[in-house]
Amino acid sequence: MESSSENLPPIASLSPSVISFLNYTFQPTHDLLNLCDSNRLVSELETQCSHLSQLLSDLMQRLDASLVSYSSFSDRIGASFNKSHSELEDLKFKLSPFASTSDSRGEKIVAQELAALAKEVARVEMVRKYAETALKLDSLVGEVEDAVSSVMSKNFNKYSIAQSPEELLVSAIDSLKFIEDVLASVTKAHPQWVRLISAADQRVDRALATLRPQAIADHRALIALLGWPPPLSTLSSSNLDTRRPYEMSNPLSELRGEFKKKYCESFTALCSLQELQQSRKSRQLQGYSGDVALHQPLWAIEELVNPLSLASHHHFKSWLKKPEFIFALVYKLIRDYIDSIDELLQPLVDEAMLKGYSCREEWISAMITSLTTYLAKEIFPSYVAQLNEESVTDVQQSRLAWLHLIDLMISFDKRIHDLVSHSGILVSVEDYSLLQRISSLSVFADRPDWLDMWAEIELGSILDILKPEMEDERNWTTKTHGAVPFLGSEDYKSPGISSLFLRHVSSVIDRCRSLPTLFLRSRFIRSVGAPIIQALLNSLLTKCLEAEGLTALADDDALTRVLTSINCARHLESVLKEWCEDVFFLEMGLAPDDESGKPFTENSLFTGVSEGVGNGVFDDEIQKMEEFRKEWIDKITNVVLRGFDSQIRGYLKNRKQWQEKLEEGWTVTPSFVVAMDYLQGKMSIIELGLNGIDFAAVWRNLARGIDRVIYTGILTNNAKFSRGGIERFGGDMDVLFGVFRTWCLRPEGFFPHVSEGLKLLKMEENHLQGLFNQGEEWMKNNGIRHFSVAEAEKMARCRVFL
Repeated sequence: MESSSENLPPIASLSPSVISFLNYTFQPTHDLLNLCDSNRLVSELETQCSHLSQLLSDLMQRLDASLVSYSSFSDRIGASFNKSHSELEDLKFKLSPFASTSDSRGEKIVAQELAALAKEVARVEMVRKYAETALKLDSLVGEVEDAVSSVMSKNFNKYSIAQSPEELLVSAIDSLKFIEDVLASVTKAHPQWVRLISAADQRVDRALATLRPQAIADHRALIALLGWPPPLSTLSSSNLDTRRPYEMSNPLSELRGEFKKKYCESFTALCSLQELQQSRKSRQLQGYSGDVALHQPLWAIEELVNPLSLASHHHFKSWLKKPEFIFALVYKLIRDYIDSIDELLQPLVDEAMLKGYSCREEWISAMITSLTTYLAKEIFPSYVAQLNEESVTDVQQSRLAWLHLIDLMISFDKRIHDLVSHSGILVSVEDYSLLQRISSLSVFADRPDWLDMWAEIELGSILDILKPEMEDERNWTTKTHGAVPFLGSEDYKSPGISSLFLRHVSSVIDRCRSLPTLFLRSRFIRSVGAPIIQALLNSLLTKCLEAEGLTALADDDALTRVLTSINCARHLESVLKEWCEDVFFLEMGLAPDDESGKPFTENSLFTGVSEGVGNGVFDDEIQKMEEFRKEWIDKITNVVLRGFDSQIRGYLKNRKQWQEKLEEGWTVTPSFVVAMDYLQGKMSIIELGLNGIDFAAVWRNLARGIDRVIYTGILTNNAKFSRGGIERFGGDMDVLFGVFRTWCLRPEGFFPHVSEGLKLLKMEENHLQGLFNQGEEWMKNNGIRHFSVAEAEKMARCRVFL
């Protein structure tokens, strides 16, 4: 050893790089004693020298190519200037004969030559700028390619310490950003230089395709060296309970000194690289119509989430039958690390000028994306397979397990939304991209067939619950049996069954609110809510048909059943219309349908469901309810009119009574009293059992029908009216008007034919002569508007004057 040390050169003669190399290679003192491995060291040094020689050769070739390119451009520019110089000499020669003259021809030639010269000078200037820009870009891209090669060579040259890998990466990214700034300015100033920009972009893309995987690999190795992910082996179902706080180790909070500096530099470099990629994409897509989604997950956050997710999957596999533990673990990981990630990493994201990114938001989004990926690959396929089992018991259990999983997902999303709101992240109801990224139910966005399966299971479960309720006759009365009536049921005299159905539809709507997209919400409600309403409508129709089939609605009990069904339909219709006016439903109704592809315009926002535009979620159901009510209101009206017609038939056929006075002691015709008694009895039942809105429609329809019956049966039946007969007819009509005066102030207006006919009959003979002389004008002046001239003249001839 002494002889060896004597042969060593003095330390003062060694360069600093050699001293650093020796210090790095022989760090412990015992390495000096282990010189038997010198051949390996010499071999590694020779390999490095060979690699550096190859890099030097490549650089020389690239320099030669650049010099040739520069020489070519210089020759072209020189030729352009020589041409311009010769053209200027020619112009000087041509202008000399006209120097002392001022004729118009000379001025014209001068103007033409000057314009051509200016155009040529501009062309030469453009060529010069193009050549300078091309040379500048070629030089810059060449430097970037060298920097990328240096970054890549760090994997082979582990003894080089001139620059750290992080410094080389930052230098390469800075060069790429400078090139991007140049390309952006060229694109703005000279958009016609498409080929030059495209050529530079292709070379930069090749450099980025090499740099990004290497940067991610280096960052991945660094976080593994720092002890990430934290160990999850101590976790169990007992310490996942949020009521028992269990502190997990947090390597990010424990970073100190050099390790923290290296991690922050690597994180910032990766964010800067992503910002560069985003800027390039924004520039390349500039000018294209339509919205382009430029937002990508934060790469550095994904590198934290991916190993943590892989470590969690070990626990997930043992919890396939206990999915509540899966959601509890994911929530715990999100909650425990979100503050430290925000405090440490958010300033680094801001430093990298990466706009529109929140570390809290990206952490939650990446964790939930990992969860939904596992749900889509492992959980849901197993649940779908269980549903295909032949055993009825197994299928029933699978349906319950499916609904339990959905309940867990909805509960998990609510907890995440609470965490997001308490974390200071602003989530707008219109920001569906963010809602989708922080919702576990976004698993249905890529698999709408699973959404259909959920809807089918949900619908079957609800109908199984409602089936015995529909068979219970107590639910078809207005008396409540323990259940709280739904809003509006008392106003519409609706039976309890309507509140039961609306409560279940409301629960379906509440469950679908957690779905992150409008299309999924609309599809789920149409698949579950609409069939539930249709089931009730079918039951209402069945009950009405049974009542009609038994007694043709002549029986009071059958009539009451129909009235109850109409009230139920009215209650449902009013609630559905109220729901459809809410913003939640308006958005779903106006959103484009993926199947039809029909977009909506701004004008659609000002059209309501009542206008029949067809843009509401429950439009079809509302329309069916309206049709059902109108149909059975018309049937009730016709039943009452048929009964009234049978009661008043004798009164109508007795035409002699209109030439006679009433017997003493009578103020109304006895046969008319019988008909009025029937009418009042039916109207009392209908008024008692029917809601106010539909009852108004019934009595208006009845008034219109009775008006037509009396008009055709008496006034146009060629009956002769004396003065006493007119008083008799007027007294009977006063009784009729009195029945309807309970529901309106001026019932005569709802009996236009009877009122105007009675008015015409009460006129004196000389006054009636004006009808025959003036016709329509006379009728208009006397307020007769519902008869033709012929009909009025016919009634006037029936008047007997003594």
